Amino acid sequence: MLPWKPALRAFSVLLLTAAATLAPTASAQADTGPSRGWNDFSCKPSAAHPRPVVLVHGTFGNSVDNWLVLAPYLVNRGYCVFSLDYGQLPNVPFFHGLGPVDKSAEQLDAYVDRVLAATGAAEADLVGHSQGGMMPRYYLKFLGGAEKVNALVGIAPDNHGTDLLGLTKLLPYFPGVEKFITENTPGLADQVAGSPFLTKLNEGGDTVPGVTYTVITTRYDEVVTPYRSGFLDGPNVTNVVIQDKCALDLAEHVAIGTVDRVTFHEVTNALDPANATPTTCASVIG
Repeated sequence: MLPWKPALRAFSVLLLTAAATLAPTASAQADTGPSRGWNDFSCKPSAAHPRPVVLVHGTFGNSVDNWLVLAPYLVNRGYCVFSLDYGQLPNVPFFHGLGPVDKSAEQLDAYVDRVLAATGAAEADLVGHSQGGMMPRYYLKFLGGAEKVNALVGIAPDNHGTDLLGLTKLLPYFPGVEKFITENTPGLADQVAGSPFLTKLNEGGDTVPGVTYTVITTRYDEVVTPYRSGFLDGPNVTNVVIQDKCALDLAEHVAIGTVDRVTFHEVTNALDPANATPTTCASVIG
């Protein structure tokens, strides 16, 4: 067996490197506010799109970098769009979503209240990538969010956790690593399949009444593994594998949430099902 300290360092680097693919490279813009037309708190929803859309970034992401393509895509289609930072750790700029997921859900709760107060809307729609597609379920289930949310759209969410291509199954063989991760990056520990957080979240059913759920996954997901762990079971649930819409779509975990316009078309269908149009490979030019 490897010596304890080298094993701790090696496995931590391996796990953090894999988890870092949950979001694109962070930039110094993360806390600068509005970007390309979103986070405009003077925006008033239209009759065509009466609910504001709140974007929820993934692990290691932030409110700007995760949404440089999707946010303008939705703004250009007439939506009021907002995004928040959550799960910040002390002295860790730009890379967020690392704090305890239940505490991150409390931040989402406060942010949705702020958006609803500014826009005058009764409900919001949530769109989240990776952890951002899973964490809001805690808000909906335990923090009263179901009364304020119409729909949750999860892009490559880890609703039932991830084994990171089997890496998490190696934790018992590296003494101290699991404790190290739990104490220093609890948001990562919460997302491991079988964690106490996920057990609580999924106990008694995946969904709550009154909310429409859409899950969009990719067969090429290398972070949420197996990719079907993102699927939800329950009423008002639609589970989508994006390759069933466009077999040529090679988007993996990062791309499906940050740049994949086929996925974005499916997101708009979920936000406005009454005016949905077929999602195909041609949706990239839509």
